[in-house]
Amino acid sequence: MDQGIRRSAARRSAARRRRRRRRQRRAAIFLISLVVLVGAVLAGVLIIFENTRNYTASYEEENYNTSVYQGTMFAADLCVAADQVDLAGFEPDTDLHAAGLFDLEADSVLCGYKLYDRLYPASTTKIMTALVALKYGNLDDEVTVSANATDFNWDEVTSGLRTGDKVTMYDLLCGLLLHSGNDCGTAIAEHIAGSEEAFADMMNEEAAALGATGTHFVNPHGLHDENHYTTAYDLYLIFNECIKDERFVEIISMESYDGTLTGADGTVRKETWTPTQAYGAGAATEPDGIRVLGGKTGTTQQAGNCVILYDEDFSEHPYISVIMGADGTTRLYDQMNTLMQAGITGTQQSSGQDRQTEGQ
Repeated sequence: MDQGIRRSAARRSAARRRRRRRRQRRAAIFLISLVVLVGAVLAGVLIIFENTRNYTASYEEENYNTSVYQGTMFAADLCVAADQVDLAGFEPDTDLHAAGLFDLEADSVLCGYKLYDRLYPASTTKIMTALVALKYGNLDDEVTVSANATDFNWDEVTSGLRTGDKVTMYDLLCGLLLHSGNDCGTAIAEHIAGSEEAFADMMNEEAAALGATGTHFVNPHGLHDENHYTTAYDLYLIFNECIKDERFVEIISMESYDGTLTGADGTVRKETWTPTQAYGAGAATEPDGIRVLGGKTGTTQQAGNCVILYDEDFSEHPYISVIMGADGTTRLYDQMNTLMQAGITGTQQSSGQDRQTEGQ
């Protein structure tokens, strides 16, 4: 009897142990399932958060973290002045159209007189012609000179081109920038764009890209037209872009250049071109402590006498100086010398020379 009771008790105890183990297994399975579920939920939340964070960062980078806020601003390396900038020691002639002196190293306007007034550029136009030619042309191209490119009046400067001549683009640029040949300007324009009108469109596009918003060109040489105009500040912007090209600086710095022209009959001849700006021609002397590297002149009745120069002090600090609308070349270079001395060396006065030809 006792033995039967003990066996019955043992069976009950074993059953309890089995039930306990089943409960433990179920609890373990539940806990494992719960952990897996919670882990899956957390993983999903992390994935969603990471995707959202990456999208937000990407959106911010594309829409906010751009050059508008962190990059170089358009005018960061330009000389900018909102209005007139007086320069002690320089008194512009009352009939002068404009004057400016720009310190390229300090990005500052040292002198600004009527910088934003509309004026006629005359042959200073040709710096833009050269800029477009250097950007879009091939200097090794052989250009055939058209009859239109030689159709100029006797008092309008030409470089000696004849209809049917074959001349390299490089030689045309030398004739354009040194001798200020109107014929070279037309030949360049027709070769690159097909016509002077189409080339003028390219000039205007380039001017707009540089921020020269007060400028409109209708031809590549600068002979007078009511719709052909610029400002002294816009000329600075254009010239500043030009001197970034070593080929441009090389040409305007030359003392002379012998152009090679092959006539329609195959005869080869030479034309020697020298600078029209008086410092390069030896007709004017730079003020002490200043070196004129080169530049471009312009003269018409409406524009007056104009010159824009690339110059430096003896420490090789670069400047751009411009005088527009002087009454004769003597006053042009007197005013330029005074401007450079007052702004660059802090001294005074020198002299110039007198000559005048339409379209130079």
